[in-house]
Amino acid sequence: MALPYLHYDVFTGQPFAGNQLAVFLDAADLSDAQMQAIAREMHFSESTFVFPPETPDTDVRMRIFTPGMELPMAGHPTVGTTFALAETGFLRPGRPRLTYGLGVGPTPVDLEWSGSRLRFAWMTQRPPVFFPALPNRADAAAAIGLTEGDLAPDLPIRQVSCGVPFLLVPLRDRTAVDRATPQADRLVQLTARGQGEHAVFLFACPRDGEETAYSRMFGAGLGITEDPATGSASGPLGCYLVEHGLVAPEEAGRILSLQGVVMGRPSRIHIAIEGRPGAISGVKIGGEAVLVARGELVV
Repeated sequence: MALPYLHYDVFTGQPFAGNQLAVFLDAADLSDAQMQAIAREMHFSESTFVFPPETPDTDVRMRIFTPGMELPMAGHPTVGTTFALAETGFLRPGRPRLTYGLGVGPTPVDLEWSGSRLRFAWMTQRPPVFFPALPNRADAAAAIGLTEGDLAPDLPIRQVSCGVPFLLVPLRDRTAVDRATPQADRLVQLTARGQGEHAVFLFACPRDGEETAYSRMFGAGLGITEDPATGSASGPLGCYLVEHGLVAPEEAGRILSLQGVVMGRPSRIHIAIEGRPGAISGVKIGGEAVLVARGELVV
């Protein structure tokens, strides 16, 4: 059968930037094996598959696949699929909210419109779970091709989860972020010890640009060598910045992460955190998306 899909670039307002996403809006006849095979064939960081709602407190059921596995939640697929639902008329202009059924449960997305056009989408993520700091900092540095001197002093390397766990590695500056190179064997060793169960997210906090954080994500455990925009890691990033005093609580509603620059796909992920260190009560990530192609996949 011919299976239609939409191709979006997410966390960008311009085509050929941001993170690519394939959205399959009518997946009711697909098996788990077919969805995984399609995601592997598309070879984007993620592909999404939309189904009718399974519970009365949700509007649609969405499943998210990387080329290697299914995810319980993810940011750029949620934002991009929301734009696809607006493009096809499922979302009427002016509607304030959509609720997905994801693997982590009901997940609200707040909608901002410009006339009849969806302008921006804000995904609510789970409250953060902070894990103990990684004791051997040199191991984490080596896993991304750097030395301990490239790490930001006095900041812990620790796993944070808002639905999917990421090992957050703060670096000294933007140059160190650009020089990082994933070392597959060492990353697997970190995973085997329970650190960075899914992926490693590295960042620096430059003082000379618009962005709050300059970031990259290595996700060998997800079947992704590097991701140009990672919404599921951006919620944990915002929580880390607040928890460790890098962003004041009163400024935490206006966090911006710039990701994907080294890949030639700059992505702008907006983050809004409510609360204070030790008592974070709200986590949202948001952005734009651009339709760049329509197609049919023969399955």
